[in-house]
Amino acid sequence: MAGNTNDNENLRADRRADPPDAHGQAAMLLVESLLHGLVARSVISLADAVEIVETAADVKEEIALERGEDAKTQQTSIMLLDMIRASLSNDLPRA
Repeated sequence: MAGNTNDNENLRADRRADPPDAHGQAAMLLVESLLHGLVARSVISLADAVEIVETAADVKEEIALERGEDAKTQQTSIMLLDMIRASLSNDLPRA
């Protein structure tokens, strides 16, 4: 009997608690594409692009502390910025 479920349990298991934010996803993709495009056109250097993303992460941390933001939200935002930084950093020359 322990393996029995009802329809309500199945519905809850399939539903996501927080669906992805379409606006946020589009904005992140646009910003990352913009940075890569600016670097490709030599408008800014790759190092400058990485620095911009690092600054954004630093500012995010400061704002989150000032506003008492939820730790999970802060960590997710910084993780996304770090993924963009890593994407850009892959093109930096190795020392």
